[in-house]
Amino acid sequence: MADRPPDPSLEESTNKWMVAGLVIMGLMVLAFPLYRFTEPANRDAARATHVESLATQGEAIFQLNCTACHGVAGEGGIGPALNSQQFLTAATDEQIGLLIAVGVPGTQMNAYSLDFGGPLTSEQIDAVVTFLRSLEPNAPDVPDWRNPGGAAGG
Repeated sequence: MADRPPDPSLEESTNKWMVAGLVIMGLMVLAFPLYRFTEPANRDAARATHVESLATQGEAIFQLNCTACHGVAGEGGIGPALNSQQFLTAATDEQIGLLIAVGVPGTQMNAYSLDFGGPLTSEQIDAVVTFLRSLEPNAPDVPDWRNPGGAAGG
């Protein structure tokens, strides 16, 4: 089998593509650290936006389903005060979600999860939990938060 004669145009084209590939690879190597530097801030911003959106949705759901017993701002009424420092620091998000989902036996707090015959999806319950958690930075000191009507003065 005879050797093919070298093709200068093929050699030139191949070399151009190899140089272009090396340039692209070099740009990717330089871009990756930049991406790694900016991505955590982008994720934090997206997370904050998501939490803010959930809290807004949760507030609307709370207003519709919970204010009759817990007050417009969660200050309590015939039900306990949910905006109190004591409640919000003592209860985890999971505990609050379970209280909403399954209710509190022996009280007027019914189950609100669709799984237990209530009107709310698990996503809506998560939104209400996020709303209640958003009250924590400005939560009042209500030592008697468990006493229905105690927070409202009677």
